[in-house]
Amino acid sequence: MGSYGIIGETSRPRRARRLGRAWKRRCSLWLFSLSLLSLVYLAFFGARLPFDRQRPCYELMGRSDFAYREFSLLDGLHHGHVNGKFFANEVEKSKMRHANDYISEDIDTLLEGQGSHTSLGKEISVNKSKFQNLGFASDIKNNLSHARADSQLKGSKHSRAKSRKRQGYRGTGFDLSEKDGEYMASCIVVVSSCIFGNSDFLRRPTSSKIGTYSKKNVCFMMFLDELTLKKLSSEGHVPDDMGNIGLWRIIVVKNLPYADMRKTGKVPKFLSHRLFPSARYSIWIDSKMRLHADPMLILEYFLWRTRSEYAISNHYDRHCVWEEVLQNKRLNKYNHTVIDEQFMFYQSDGLLKFNESEHSSVLPSFVPEGSFIVRAHTPMSNLFSCLWFNEVNRFTSRDQLSFAYTFLKLKRMNPGRPFYLNMFKDCERRAIGKLFHHKLVDHPSPVL
Repeated sequence: MGSYGIIGETSRPRRARRLGRAWKRRCSLWLFSLSLLSLVYLAFFGARLPFDRQRPCYELMGRSDFAYREFSLLDGLHHGHVNGKFFANEVEKSKMRHANDYISEDIDTLLEGQGSHTSLGKEISVNKSKFQNLGFASDIKNNLSHARADSQLKGSKHSRAKSRKRQGYRGTGFDLSEKDGEYMASCIVVVSSCIFGNSDFLRRPTSSKIGTYSKKNVCFMMFLDELTLKKLSSEGHVPDDMGNIGLWRIIVVKNLPYADMRKTGKVPKFLSHRLFPSARYSIWIDSKMRLHADPMLILEYFLWRTRSEYAISNHYDRHCVWEEVLQNKRLNKYNHTVIDEQFMFYQSDGLLKFNESEHSSVLPSFVPEGSFIVRAHTPMSNLFSCLWFNEVNRFTSRDQLSFAYTFLKLKRMNPGRPFYLNMFKDCERRAIGKLFHHKLVDHPSPVL
């Protein structure tokens, strides 16, 4: 028994040593494999994959409180916490090199060469010679600047009668109160949307996703007509003493410039630089979307990081205007005769079918998803918006039909003037907001 005990006691340490050596070899192999995988991961994706622009759908919602976050605004710029002074410095450094020496309130002063514009403490003079040839043709001042948009509203007898009575706020055709006009003139960064003709529900931005800085400094503007405001009030959405419903500041528009509510909605969508004369940036959110990201993060991601002045997503399904025309007619989105007239005119003026191999370097798609637009109010951005609005005013309210024509012709007529457009993936648009269906309200297309 004694010898058996001794033999058992000596065999146990040997087994332990063998197991220890085996585990060491296995652990070494696992550690080596893990290190190799980490090196491959870093080599292909980099150390900042979750915050890198190359990620297809960047989740903006994860960083809601912009005022207390630290991250890079642009390549080569320093990191820092955002406050009023920092934001002003970064705006001035936003690399809009083609526009830093001339910013003006609107297209009128650009064309006339008058006045100057003070923005974020910096007064920038207007140089008339730089804007002589910004338009499509020699009659740019009369036809394309939209300095007097009401006089061009020819969609119906209603709009012509109204245009004889007034021009509206800053030539937009909107009849606004003096108090609202003063407030709008003070905005520097704007998020805007609209509901006309009781065509949709009021969807408030997700307050928990909006940072303290944005709540204090960004103007959230919702344009309504009296009918819609009355309906919303009956549903419990009553403006407070400051005229707000949640984060939205309610702006009531009287004497709408168009009988077609869809065309009326294009005024705040495209002419934000006129409605907000002091604004440097604006974000358009369709009424079918609920904003789910901080506006300052949106500007950083879609404009500053890409050094762009205009950002819009491509369509989730269609990329050719030919397809969009057929879809609009199939779903009876507008009067077929007017669609055909518009389409034939664009073809006669050089619009071609989208070919990914030929046009991808110019635009990744000829059909946008226009429910979300991010803009810097630079001269070329403002001009493009005016020209796009002009096409909507002249033909149909289906702005997807006229986007490519407007952009391509602007580029063709101004080869020496770059227009920095960022056309991003539709999944990125979906990341910044929650999507809903429009309210089912019948607004028949006008028969012209």
